[in-house]
Amino acid sequence: MGKLPGALLRYRVLAWATGLWLLLLTVEIIAKYGFDVHTPSWIAVVHGWVYFAYLLVTADLAVKVRWSIWRTVGTLIAGTIPLLSFFVEHWNAQKVKRDFDL
Repeated sequence: MGKLPGALLRYRVLAWATGLWLLLLTVEIIAKYGFDVHTPSWIAVVHGWVYFAYLLVTADLAVKVRWSIWRTVGTLIAGTIPLLSFFVEHWNAQKVKRDFDL
């Protein structure tokens, strides 16, 4: 259990970072395709790499706390839907803290 607090912290940080970059990407796509505004192309690249890191730390946490495959997949998908990662992160963090007395 000694490594669990670090895994939870990494998951929480990456869930927030993924959510914020996804919101920025959503704004960029709306500006680009909705209003024909030229936007920087690196936003999508950064979001992709942050999401990849989110996948890794979420899988690490899921293994440590023994989430079901459905909870794990649902958490991974939450990083692809704007705003959802913030809510799922909160629910998961509360459950892990409660279940493991953190």
